[in-house]
Formats: sequence, structure tokens, C-alpha cells
Amino acid sequence: MDGYYAWMLIATALVLMMTVPALALFYGGMSRSKSVLNMMMMSYVSAAIVGIVYVLWGWSMSWGSKEVLGGAFTNPFEFFGLKDVGHETYITMAFQMTFAIITAALISGAIADRVKFSAWVIFLPLWVTLSYFPLSHMVFSCTEDSWICGRQGAQDYAGGTAVHINAGIAALVLVLIIGKRVGFGKQPMKPHNLTLTMLGAGLLWMGWYGFNVGSIVFAGATDEERTAQFMTETGLTFVNTTLATMAAILGWLLVERILHGKATSLGAASGIVAGLVAITPAAGAVDVGGAIAIGAVAGAVCAWAVGLKYKFGLDDSLDVVGVHLVGGIIGTLMIGLFSSQAVDGLFYGGGLDSLWAQTKGVLIAIAWSGVATAILGYAIKFTIGWRISEEDEVDGIDFAEHGESAYDLASSSGGVSPSALTASKEGAHA
Repeated sequence: MDGYYAWMLIATALVLMMTVPALALFYGGMSRSKSVLNMMMMSYVSAAIVGIVYVLWGWSMSWGSKEVLGGAFTNPFEFFGLKDVGHETYITMAFQMTFAIITAALISGAIADRVKFSAWVIFLPLWVTLSYFPLSHMVFSCTEDSWICGRQGAQDYAGGTAVHINAGIAALVLVLIIGKRVGFGKQPMKPHNLTLTMLGAGLLWMGWYGFNVGSIVFAGATDEERTAQFMTETGLTFVNTTLATMAAILGWLLVERILHGKATSLGAASGIVAGLVAITPAAGAVDVGGAIAIGAVAGAVCAWAVGLKYKFGLDDSLDVVGVHLVGGIIGTLMIGLFSSQAVDGLFYGGGLDSLWAQTKGVLIAIAWSGVATAILGYAIKFTIGWRISEEDEVDGIDFAEHGESAYDLASSSGGVSPSALTASKEGAHA
């Protein structure tokens, strides 16, 4: 199985690449030019903080042997700082660490343009501790008492619940707590560089093969059995990931064309992510027909869902709720319809049992993430506060929080903020 461990090193690097630089580019291009650096910094600092926290107590909370609260998570001190963890476990630990990193980073897109960098830095370690680590144990450890995989028997190959529904609900809760950007619904807030977004989407697609194909869990007892499973299962998850993404692009563009009369590059990039999100929990559970169906439905429904934020006045800046929450729910629930591998879904003669198990998994993830995020969101709001000042938001969060700008197209500012320039000119004319 030397080939397996070599592949897992590559898969781990691919998943890390999904956050830096892929997600940073994807979100950065969708942001306004005065906010792009801050948006990208939120991804980069997520990698730095969450990675260290995962090594200190995240692995222990997710993969320990001493369960807490009847299987909600495990003792954070059992393997603190990887104490008593053999070096042969490091590859698995590093792979799971990259999942924690991107889950937290995904949330940032919903609250772009308006959040103090210090508030985000404080939020990250607390959120992964209260929300991600427990949900990752409920889903991935699959012990008898783990709440989602064990007790409910829900299937989740690579994180539809622990990653995407978790991040999507957290995004929704924070948007409600933090509030809208200045001018939302009144001023255009278009992506400033769709080339970056398209590049980021392509890198996300590439990295997702590490995400899904690397998530194999061996059931065989001998090396020969594990090798056979590896060859069969990795081929299935690779093809399913590819086909679902292709179908989602087409589903998104079709709905976009019907609703708005144009098929856009942003729609294609968003369709890529919607398909990848939806197939994440189902990659090893469905056949190729199921993968195409899941991708097509996710692309079409997510394309419709992202427009609802204007109807409801929900300032989800970069459509985290519309893509990750909605896509994650679609992919997780549709396992109950199309599952054809370990458990038969409704369309394969399995009745409603699988669909009910998947529904319970979705509800547990929503409830846990929602409560944990609300506690942290309000705690930060009523202590250091989430928002930068209105003046700084109008001038641009890049300069206000980092003292930089992404593009020095005209160097006349000399490092001075736009509002300061205006004040200076007014003083000169006084």
C-alpha cells in the first residue's frame, strides 16, 4: 500500500491548495477592488490558525477514543499536541487538518467587505472548536455512538454535512448577526475581476479530487483486499466528482439563461463549486447516473437560490449560503434517492430508510452549527464588535485593516486613504 500513502500526501497538498490559493482567488475575484486583499487574507489566516489549532486539540476532539456527550466529540486533551500519536498517523491527521481549514475559510465569503480582521481571527479557533471538530467526529469517525454516521446511519463520503452544511449555516447565522454592507441593494456590488474567480474555480475543481478521492476508508482486512477496494473506489469517486461538476455547470447556465437571458462566466464558476459541493457527500455512494443527476439538480437549484438573498434582504456577499448550504443539503439528501453502493436508495428499491437517515443527518448538522455559531457570533458582537466603521467600509476595508490596496493604478494617493484625500482637497479650497 505504499502507493496509497504517496497518493494521500498528494491529496493532502491538493486540499490545502483549495484554500490557498484557490478559494482566496475565487473569493478575491468576486469581491470589490477595495476589498480583495482582505478577502484573500481571510483565507490565508484561516490556514495558519486552524492548522495549528487542529494539531493542538482538533485531532483529539475529532478522532480520539474517549467520547464526550454520548458521541458528540472526543476528549480534546487525550492527544493534545499529537501526544502519543504515532508518526504513521501524521498523514491522516494532515489530510483531516486541511478539511478543517477550508471549512472555516468558506464562511468568510458571506461576510466580505465589513468585518474587522481581529474579529475574524478570534472567531476562527473558537468556531472550529465548538462546531467543526464535533461535527467532523459525528460524521467521519463513524463510531457506533457518533451522532450522524453511527447513530443515524447517514452516509457522507467527504463532508456534505460536516463541511458544507456546517459552513453554510454558520455563514447564514453570521450574516443575520452582523448585518448588511453599506449600500446593499442600492448600489452595484459586482465582482471586480472575474478572471481571478475563473482561475480559482478551476483550481478548486482540481483540488477537489484530493478532497473526494482522498476520503476513502478501507474496509478490507488484508493488503490485497484494501488494494482492490482502493482501485475500485477511487475510480468511482474520481469519475463521479467529474461528471457531477460538468452537469452542475450546465444546470446553472441553463437556469441563468432562463432567468436573466445570459450565460455568464460567474455562473460557470459558481456551477463548478455547486456541483463539487453536492457530490462531496455522495461521491462514493452513487453510480455515474446518480452523480449526473445530483450535479444537474444542484447547479440549477443553487443558481435560483443565490438570487433569493435580494428578495429576503440577506447580504450573503459571495453566495456561501446559496451554494454551500443549499448544495450541501441537495447532495446529502439525494443520497437517499440515488444510493447504489453500500445502501440502496429510494430509486434503487431501498425504500425511504436511507432518505430518512440522510434527513436526520442534515438536521443534526444544521442544529449544531446554528447554535454554536450563534453563541460565538453574539459573544463577539457584544464584546469587541464585528463591524469596521462605516467610513472605513466606504473607503475600502483593504486600506482600513491592512494599510494596502490591491491595485496601484494611479500612485497619486501615496498610501493615503480616499477619505483623507477628500478632506485634504476640501481644506485646500477652504
